[in-house]
Amino acid sequence: MSAPYTRTAKSLHWLMAVLLIGLLALGFYMHDLPLSPEKLQYYSWHKWAGVCVFILVIARLAWRLGHRPPALPGHMARIEQLVAHAGHHLLYFLMFAIPLSGWLMSSAKGFQTVLFGVVPLPDLLAKNKETGDLLQSLHWALNMLLAATVLGHAAAALKHHFIDKDDVLARMLPKFND
Repeated sequence: MSAPYTRTAKSLHWLMAVLLIGLLALGFYMHDLPLSPEKLQYYSWHKWAGVCVFILVIARLAWRLGHRPPALPGHMARIEQLVAHAGHHLLYFLMFAIPLSGWLMSSAKGFQTVLFGVVPLPDLLAKNKETGDLLQSLHWALNMLLAATVLGHAAAALKHHFIDKDDVLARMLPKFND
């Protein structure tokens, strides 16, 4: 077995996976709800979690800069390696861009983000309906791209495990007995 990822890398990976899937699910669910206190509470939770993702992706990038990931298996074709690296770069970009687009959208729509209902974050843009609507479309499109990229990422990990029979998936799985 080749070198596994560090505990910190694994923890950040799986924490981000749970948060991103939860945020996508909550976003899809709350979007078409009628306006109500419940819907507003869901939006608040969504924004809080989005800010947490934004902070965690910065921490994750800082960790990654100082800790190189294990090398890809030698049997992978060069094109597979390029696609794997491009996919990871796209995931990092989306984990940064989506919360930022949501924060910008909230600002432009005139809804300040108040972290955990206590810490008001500064609006990044002045209120502007057209800009808010454009950012809402961008936020949606980036999330659709994230969903497709996450599915591709998971499919590639399963391909490595079941078809290639290598350790790409295993080295990212948590070990509860270390």
